[in-house]
Amino acid sequence: MLSKILFGELIRFGVNFAVSVPSSLFRNLLRMLETATEIVHIPVTREEEGVGVAAGAYLGGKTPALIIQNSGLGNSINALASLNMVFKIPLLLLIAQRGGKGERIPAQIPMGMATPHLLNAIGIPHYTPKSAKQIPKAFQKAKKWFHTHLTPAAVLIKMELMKNEKNRSD
Repeated sequence: MLSKILFGELIRFGVNFAVSVPSSLFRNLLRMLETATEIVHIPVTREEEGVGVAAGAYLGGKTPALIIQNSGLGNSINALASLNMVFKIPLLLLIAQRGGKGERIPAQIPMGMATPHLLNAIGIPHYTPKSAKQIPKAFQKAKKWFHTHLTPAAVLIKMELMKNEKNRSD
């Protein structure tokens, strides 16, 4: 269900080009993107590669999104700061935020705590809906920033929201 909401919000945002790195929390959303006709979906192996591919898509007239897990945010910080922020290349970041309540992998916790601070440090606003009903508002705020400032904006989806869907197929 949550993946369908996220997919719908990507469409309403105007995203027509999505780049992703595998994410267990976004598994169902990524499956939907694989068969979508409205959005070109390009899987990549590293987050910073995704930033570059998405920047090229934007320069080619597309509205891009990068769909990643927060553990990969650290891999993309330099690319986001030195490419997107400097050259005013907007990008919707849809980030699955691991490391929260109920996290079973201790290595995910530090990045989970650091994610908002890292985004703040490079000037990327982030919106974290606390429920599925708040997701559209988070996307609306990100869209306004994206088009007004021409720099990235992030929507963080905490693992607590995704946990009920994690092992289901949409």
